[in-house]
Amino acid sequence: MQGLAASSSKLSLTIVVVVFLLGLAGAADGRRRLVSSSPDEPCKKMTLYFHDILYDGGNNTANATSAAATNPTALSNSTYLGMLVVFDDPVTERNALPVGKEVPAARAQGFYFYDEKTRDISVVGGTGDFFMARGIATLRTDALEGLYYFRLQMDIKLYECYV
Repeated sequence: MQGLAASSSKLSLTIVVVVFLLGLAGAADGRRRLVSSSPDEPCKKMTLYFHDILYDGGNNTANATSAAATNPTALSNSTYLGMLVVFDDPVTERNALPVGKEVPAARAQGFYFYDEKTRDISVVGGTGDFFMARGIATLRTDALEGLYYFRLQMDIKLYECYV
């Protein structure tokens, strides 16, 4: 019985230390947490532009930032509805693509389906201004050039920020 009690208290102490260290993790880089008290007043707002260059199956391998992982549904003869695309796209503060060695403000990675013109997506975590952030981004198609390039305007509202 004594051995069980002793190991139980060691376990409790370990859990307390781990929880304490996790609590310090957010403050370790000197940032403080801000949480919005109202949906009308986010702790941070910004507008960024998301650039997507779809691989065309041919000669744009040098600058393509996305590729289709599935084909469109058989029901959509003349659209890309239902096509799943994976991406690693540059995000800029202005609506122009980065030129030469210009570094984008951020990169967006993940996947998307072709769907509506305006959509809301969740913002959860990231690096830099998005460190441990939570919020919402409203995306609108800002430019559409042919079948292989589009630009989205992202109006971002963060309701939990670390500054």
